Amino acid sequence: MSQQQISLPAKLINGGIAGIVGVTCVFPIDLAKTRLQNQRQGQQVYKNLMDCLIKTVRSEGYFGMYRDVGPPWDSAAVNLTLVTPEKAIKLAANDFFRHHLAKDGKGLTVFKEMLAGCGAGMCQVIITTPMEMLKIQLQDAGRLAAQQRMPGILASNKLAPTNAVLSRSYNVVPSSSARAVSATQIAKELLHTKGIQGLYKGLGATLMRDVPFSVVYFPLFAHLNRLGKQSGDNVAPFYWSFVSGCVAGSTAAVAVNPCDVVKTRLQSLSKGANEETYSGVLDCVSKIMKREGPSAFLKGAGCRALVIAPLFGIAQVMYFVGIGEFILGQSPFNILSP
Repeated sequence: MSQQQISLPAKLINGGIAGIVGVTCVFPIDLAKTRLQNQRQGQQVYKNLMDCLIKTVRSEGYFGMYRDVGPPWDSAAVNLTLVTPEKAIKLAANDFFRHHLAKDGKGLTVFKEMLAGCGAGMCQVIITTPMEMLKIQLQDAGRLAAQQRMPGILASNKLAPTNAVLSRSYNVVPSSSARAVSATQIAKELLHTKGIQGLYKGLGATLMRDVPFSVVYFPLFAHLNRLGKQSGDNVAPFYWSFVSGCVAGSTAAVAVNPCDVVKTRLQSLSKGANEETYSGVLDCVSKIMKREGPSAFLKGAGCRALVIAPLFGIAQVMYFVGIGEFILGQSPFNILSP
């Protein structure tokens, strides 16, 4: 694979198809992950994954799992719009770095595979950071609204000053005339009030999550996928690529979950009652450790593994089967032997 020509248009098509199929399948679980990670001790709205999904359906309807309090499918649309180039950048960048790190067609060492993954992770945050920033606001709004309906929790009228800019958009305080907010509105308001850096809040935490994830994921996937190669075949069958993607994705996701918790907390602009704010990564880690204990860094780990496993399994199938290459006439389509 290291000596193959890299076709970015084909990778964009593969990433787009993988993003559409994968995000549609796993978005409800991703929503539950965000809401579980943002819960504080003494203010738990949801007990676990299933409880979160059930309560979401009861209070917001089936499509609430895809839209939160915004227009239908708006949060999912953010993912679909930005996951396409994000997946293309991640996969193509990894191939690019592997291609240039390989010498004379020899196999890459594990260190070089990790180095290629590191480069891919650093490239993808250009898209990942604003995508996660907008998605988290839409996903977490439902949790904040549900918190207001719980007896014993004070009304969220003491939002931190740093969040006042966007508080009117989230309608976290119950209202009979609550106004739906879209990702476009949030993006415009952030750009107007804070500039481009507003969309890149939590960039450091995103790098802390995505770079180690890629360092773990790509070498692990490559080695697992290599085990599925039949004698005489150069590549593994599609189903082995799917399983390898799932296993490598879920392993990497759990390994970097503490960084994901920190990133989610930093990027949540609107806070609930008595929820603390953070000045940076170190401040966030310190406060979580002090007030919630080490177990807080594993919040949503199961959900994240369930999200990442099929998402990367599907992405690798699309990538290795070569649907993009087939559409562009660069190679024949063969699902059993990509």
